Amino acid sequence: MPDSAAVRAILERGAITAADVLALRHRVFWKGVVTAADGEMVFLLNDRLGPTADPAFAPFFVEALVDYVVNQAEPHGYVSEANADWLIARIARSGRVDTASELELLVKVLEKAKSSPVRLVGFAIEQVEAGVLTGDGPVGRGHRLRPGVIDAAEVELLRRILYAFGGDGNIAITRREAELLFDINDATAEAENHPAWSDLFAKAITSFLMAGAGYRVPTRQEALRRAAWLDAPTPGVGAFMGRMLAGSLEAVWDAVEHGTLDGESRPSDATFTFDDPSPAANDDDVRWAASRIGRRGVLHENEVALINFLKSRGAHLHRRLLPIIDRVAA
Repeated sequence: MPDSAAVRAILERGAITAADVLALRHRVFWKGVVTAADGEMVFLLNDRLGPTADPAFAPFFVEALVDYVVNQAEPHGYVSEANADWLIARIARSGRVDTASELELLVKVLEKAKSSPVRLVGFAIEQVEAGVLTGDGPVGRGHRLRPGVIDAAEVELLRRILYAFGGDGNIAITRREAELLFDINDATAEAENHPAWSDLFAKAITSFLMAGAGYRVPTRQEALRRAAWLDAPTPGVGAFMGRMLAGSLEAVWDAVEHGTLDGESRPSDATFTFDDPSPAANDDDVRWAASRIGRRGVLHENEVALINFLKSRGAHLHRRLLPIIDRVAA
């Protein structure tokens, strides 16, 4: 532990001052890498004194631990399984994240990493779901949570998590992510949710369905081979996902069917065709989604928007997506 005498002095004093934070920054970052001992020390201070610490401590806490979780283990820039386990164990000893700074740490790790275990992404969405359903915890971040209602702050958290350069090998929304989004949607069906929720839900599920139907979604491995592109001022894959989900539903379709990571058209031999569906196509994903839509016998507003969009594609709709239309027709 770096300068353990200084840390003991802070603990004995029972307070973390702005001057302490400046000294801690120097001691943790001067050597260019945050070690496991550094990480444990920062967590120890947070556990003991975080709630009453000087406001400068929370940003330091997040910055130092993001650097450790994302960059300490080889290969740098990836969250290892071991570091994901360590992070979950440290911020969710009771099964849930308890503080705003720990929740921000979790989301920042996903945003910073080139790749993370998909269960870490799922864990982050679960924290938002728990806050939405109970109206308790750090999810609201400065506003009063309303149990069973998705407000703007919760939508923004989910957007950040989905935009993050996460796990499971591709940019498409994963089955686990889609499952959690459907769970949140079902649980808040009767609520006066923020309009941004319907928009985000429809776009995310459209992305999931298109990948399941065989449309070519760029792989994260493809992105990682293009180091120069990833280092460009516009933040690579997260920006691609952000542009796709920030536009209209038509933008989601165009981005996945025709777009590349840098926005240029794909060569003709790289474009999905109906006669030669992608080997990665997963009929089971589409069938599963069809069973989730309207599962309780009533279509939600955002599910209607999703179905109407798919219907609008008409002849351009791949046969793998027809079960969705059939499900609604039934």
